[in-house]
Amino acid sequence: MLESNPVLKAENVNIFYGTYRAVRDVYLDIPKNKITAFIGPSGCGKSTILRCFNRLNDLIESFRVTGVVSYHGANLYGKDIDPIEVRKRIGMVFQKPNPFPKSIYDNVAYGARVNGYQGNLDELVEQSLRRAALWDEVKDKLQASGFSLSGGQQQRLCIARTVAAQPEVVLMDEPCSALDPISTVKVEELMRELKQNYTIIIVTHNMQQATRVADYTAFFNAEVTQEKGGKIGYLAEFNDTEVIFSNPKEQVTQDYVSGRFG
Repeated sequence: MLESNPVLKAENVNIFYGTYRAVRDVYLDIPKNKITAFIGPSGCGKSTILRCFNRLNDLIESFRVTGVVSYHGANLYGKDIDPIEVRKRIGMVFQKPNPFPKSIYDNVAYGARVNGYQGNLDELVEQSLRRAALWDEVKDKLQASGFSLSGGQQQRLCIARTVAAQPEVVLMDEPCSALDPISTVKVEELMRELKQNYTIIIVTHNMQQATRVADYTAFFNAEVTQEKGGKIGYLAEFNDTEVIFSNPKEQVTQDYVSGRFG
């Protein structure tokens, strides 16, 4: 099962928006240099938990978290922790490709420049584009706009931009949902390559994608409550991906992965 010394850890995590509790009692260990998939129905807290790991939920005024979310044993929500520093180490790739209105080169170099990178920027840009399996497609047009690329290329550009900032963890929130099947295959191949150097967490509604790329899978579910909002998300089961899809312990997981859910 899971290795010791997880990179990220959630202990009794509860997430609130104002007085409404959106997610309850999550315990979860994220292992190093593996791909962990979050699956489950809409509204069960997958993306909410994902965004806790790099404090993006802080940007929502009513957001509040209890319990402990830790990175290498350090409480990410401690008073002395700078959220900007957290996001340098824990990068994010969003659902829709979101290149900056800049050249391909400047998109990739952006984070390094902001962070005061002292090395060879040309080498970093090339290395990052190679890691994103995009270098051969763009090496002769680095000064072209990032918007000139196809949707799949734009998503890989965003991945290159993320890894150029030299994080340890890459969070991906449904990174293939806006892509065609061929681009999806390329991004999935890329994920498998990137886990040699990064710890990856992916939120996906595509269960086949989880079986293809993930080493571990967390199944989240939601239960009806009397609270405002009506549903509360919780972690139903977490295990090796093969176990989750072939021999889960919980009946609700079995129902979901076999298509009998709801």
